[in-house]
This record gives sequence, structure tokens and C-alpha cells, in this order.
Amino acid sequence: MASPNISFDSIPSSIRKPGKYIEFNTKLAVRTLPGNLQKLVLIGQRLATGSVLAGVPTDVFSDADAGAFFGRGSHLHSMAAAALAANPYLQLSCVALDDAVGTAASCTVTFTGTATAAGTITLWIADCRVDLPVSVGDTAATEATALKAALDALPDLPVSAIAAAGVVTLTAKNKGTLGNQIKVSASAWQATGLTVVATPMAAGATDPDLQTALSAIFSAGHHVIGTSLNDSANLTKLRTHLDNVSAALEQRGAVAAYGFTGTLAASTTLATTINSGRITCALLPGTISLPWEVAAAYAAVIAFEEDPARPLNTLALTGIVAPPLANRLGRTEQENALNNGVTPLEVGPGEKVHIVRAVTTYTKDPQGIIDISLFDLTTIRTLDYVRRACRDRISLRFPREKLSQRTAPRVWSELFDVLTKLEELEIVELVTENKGKLLVERDSQDPNRLNARIPCDVVNGLHVFAGRIDLYL
Repeated sequence: MASPNISFDSIPSSIRKPGKYIEFNTKLAVRTLPGNLQKLVLIGQRLATGSVLAGVPTDVFSDADAGAFFGRGSHLHSMAAAALAANPYLQLSCVALDDAVGTAASCTVTFTGTATAAGTITLWIADCRVDLPVSVGDTAATEATALKAALDALPDLPVSAIAAAGVVTLTAKNKGTLGNQIKVSASAWQATGLTVVATPMAAGATDPDLQTALSAIFSAGHHVIGTSLNDSANLTKLRTHLDNVSAALEQRGAVAAYGFTGTLAASTTLATTINSGRITCALLPGTISLPWEVAAAYAAVIAFEEDPARPLNTLALTGIVAPPLANRLGRTEQENALNNGVTPLEVGPGEKVHIVRAVTTYTKDPQGIIDISLFDLTTIRTLDYVRRACRDRISLRFPREKLSQRTAPRVWSELFDVLTKLEELEIVELVTENKGKLLVERDSQDPNRLNARIPCDVVNGLHVFAGRIDLYL
């Protein structure tokens, strides 16, 4: 077989002056696979007190940064704090949404009576506990005023407070339905004669449109998106965005995560309307952590794992509060969640919340037939990485290549080398067995085009071990 001609990038063939001319060729230098650092972007609502306007992608390095950029106590502030608590080494950026012209959720904390014994009033707002001392003779109005002062000293809370005639009214800082999901409870301890009752947060209405933020990050190339919004309309727009940026022409593969703290039935109903192999839902019913904090922590853990084929089972969502025993998902409920495209979270030793198995919301093909091809989140992440590895190698080796009969075998060799290295890292397998399926050929209609068929047997996660113990007497 004839050797290929040596081509030069900067030494022309028309040189007549005698000399020794040597150029540097770096196209063959890289023989390894590309790194897989995961960039996370969070999308959530801001406050008018924030210094960064809506729709501006902004790198965030600390809780303090997020508070200054997006307003302390805003959805996006608490999301960034939760993400950094779950993964302190994140490459994190955030894109803010302005509130829609809607209504902020609110509730009341009502005091009645006069204390005849000293004690304590305890108020929970999400995962923040406020203890208020009670002295003999304290009235309802006194305690309401004191509670407002205590809450004013906590600017990172998701609510603001006003007090009047023994009643403290809490109002969500951001407008919309998400405020209805802020859990509030109050109790009195030994403060005889004084009672306190908290009503649930309610009446929040009209969420912002996620599309504004999605348009701002379309070309940014993030690998993981965490969203505070968990309604069907906005998640459908998120699905369209992911399909567009991850398609064959754009090739910026990404996945997205949202959180859900309501019931199992509501979460599976929502997941069914999304049915996307690139969107995953973390379910933790009954937690006092905010659903957007669950979303951010889950997205941060996904971004932590750079090996796309390695399962996320047992990884902890640091900072997320374990729900009461009565709200924790049993084994049957977890199976139900997994079968309906929802990732259940469970509580392990030390009351740590961790992932059971990370799955996507994709459960059925366009015909409505059950389809497990994109069931595990690792599958689509692996495919994205394999595509990137193959594309990067071809781009490095053939940046200005002529297309001749010699070209296709050279491209085939490079692709086979990439697959072999991926097999060494246990990202794909059976490369030699599938060698005959790797095909590179010239296009029959476009004389300037090569087509390739790349077999990709992804490495699956070890999720189930079954054994039988035989008893012999």
C-alpha cells in the first residue's frame, strides 16, 4: 500500500530558495480523551435588591456573592447556597428571572393570650428555626413585635414579616406559586397562657417564564441545568431547550434537574407530562427544605460526577433536611417512583439525604410503548461524552483535510482508537466485538462529506444484585 503524501500547513511547495524548512505539527499531539468538567447553571427568581439583572449569566463563587447578585432570600440566592453546600468545588453560574406580574404567597402567625409562665415560642420557616423567649406577662402583641424583630435580623429568609395586633404576616419575597411550597410551623413550649398558630403559605400565583433565561444561555454550553420552576409548562420549555442544544447540529449535550417536595402521586403525574431523557426529578416528600434547594443540591451532585457512566446511587445531598418518618418513601413507593420516571431520595445513617437511583422522566417512546433506552441518567450523559470524544479527535486530527480514498481508513482508525480508550475507562464496552459495525464511508450525494456509523455499547450501572442461598442440612 502506498504511503500517504506528507502535507504541510505553512511550507509552500513552490519554494525555490535553498534551505531547511521545518514546521510544527500539533495535530497528533493529543492522544488522550477530553476532560469532562461539568458546568452547572442555576435558573431562579431574583429580587429587586440584587445587583445583577435578569437574563445575565453570572459566575458565582460563594453564598455571599449570590446574595449580593440576586438579593438575599431570593430563590436564586438559596439555590446557589444549596448547590455550593452540596458541591463546594462547583463551576457554577446563575441566570436570574424577574418575578411575573403575580401574587406573593403569604401566611399568618397569630398569638393570643398573656403568658402566665416563662417559656419559648419556636417558629420554623423552611429549614430555619427561630426561638423566641417568653416571660411572664408577655402579651400577644409583645410577642408578635418581638418575632418580627427576630425575623428582620435574618435577611436570608425567603419571607418578609409585618406585625399588627398580635398577628405576624409572612409574605414570600418572590411572587408566584413556589411561595406556596414554603413550609411554616409554630409551637409554644411551657409558655402557659400564650398560644401561637401558624397557617400554611397560600395564594401565591403566576410564575415567570423560564424561556427568558433559557434564551440567555442557549450558546453557553452548560452541562447541567438546575431550575427552581417545577410546573409542566416551564418544564416543557426546558425540554425543548435541551433537545435543541443537544441535537446533532448544536452538539452541546446537557441534562436538567428539578426538585419536588409534594406527594409521590403528584410527582409521577408531572413526570409523565415531561417524558424527557434529559430531565430528571428529585423527589423528597415532606422535607422542610425548599424544593428549589433540593433541585440545586441534586444538580450540584450530578455535576460532581465527571465519569458519565458511573451511577449516582448513595451520593448525599448535603444540606437538605431529612423529612419526618411519616413522609419518607418506603420500598414500594420508591419502586413506583422509579417506574414512573422520578428519582426518589431516601434518608440514610446520620439522617443524610441521598440518591436512590438517578433516572430521567423518559418512560415511553412516541408510540406510547414502554422504553428503557434512556431510563438511567448515566446513559444520555455517556452518549454525550462519547460524541464529544469522537468529535474532538476528528477535529484535532483533520482540521484541514483533503477527502480522498485514503481519508476514510484514517478516520476509521482514529475513531476505533477513541472507542478503545473509552473502553479502558469503562465508559463503553465490547469494542472489539463491535469492530465490524464501525463504518466510515463517503457520502453518495455530497462529494465533500464522510459519514460514520459508530457502535456504542454503553457501560451500565450495577443497580441490582440477586443471589440465592441454598440451605443444606
